[in-house]
Amino acid sequence: MPPIALVVSDVDGTLLTRDKTLTDRARDAARRLHEAGTAFTITSSRPAIGMRFLVEPLQISLPVGPFNGSSIVDPDMTPVEQTLIPTRAAQRALEVLNQFGVDIWLFTNDTWLTRNPDGDYVPNEKRAIRADPTIIEDFSPYLSNACKIVGSSRDFELLVRCEGAMREALGDQALAVRSQSYYLDITPPGRDKGTFVTATAKRLGIPLAAVATIGDMHNDVAMFKVSGLSIAMGNASDEVKGYAKEVTTSNEDEGFANAIDAILSQNAKG
Repeated sequence: MPPIALVVSDVDGTLLTRDKTLTDRARDAARRLHEAGTAFTITSSRPAIGMRFLVEPLQISLPVGPFNGSSIVDPDMTPVEQTLIPTRAAQRALEVLNQFGVDIWLFTNDTWLTRNPDGDYVPNEKRAIRADPTIIEDFSPYLSNACKIVGSSRDFELLVRCEGAMREALGDQALAVRSQSYYLDITPPGRDKGTFVTATAKRLGIPLAAVATIGDMHNDVAMFKVSGLSIAMGNASDEVKGYAKEVTTSNEDEGFANAIDAILSQNAKG
């Protein structure tokens, strides 16, 4: 395997701790990547507005990939490429989520919309993306601008069943994948974290064999499949770990920083 020239990291459950903290070691690991001449960026199920606060401490100069990589935005959050969920698919997704009785959110490029400000995971999302939702009564006027639709529930098994039903209902019209055990993301078709990694490597003229990816959830598998080195977090499920070439420690035990240490050490050996 060639030396790693680009590292792409997931955010929640990977780069950040459980309480959404960027540790000093994680920040220092990113700095050392830059100093070693290794490119670095992030991709996440988060909306663009929820990634802005990481750009400066991580010294990110490359585009980042919000909405599970279905959008590509510059570090100042200006869209470079943006793909939307087809309107009919967005409507069908809402129908399925309503059938399962889960809380529903819709994200446009710069707005988080919900009908239920008291939803179980609203406080969690507010803390994570550092933004407040816009409360609406009807999603219909926004369906043509949907970057991501989310179903959230404390019933994790219900959400697994909802994911299966959603994939059957949508077919190839949109992508449905859990980004957390309590979040089911519906995003545009043909775009995922793997396509983001591929686009970033192409932008830099780097072969995919020289790319390392780090993640913890099902939505990270797409980038594991295209990268030369894939590293699962210790807190990932056994299923997700099975798709990765290596496993680091958990996000509560500096797994991201430890993964970067291993990458830099291997690169130094040549």
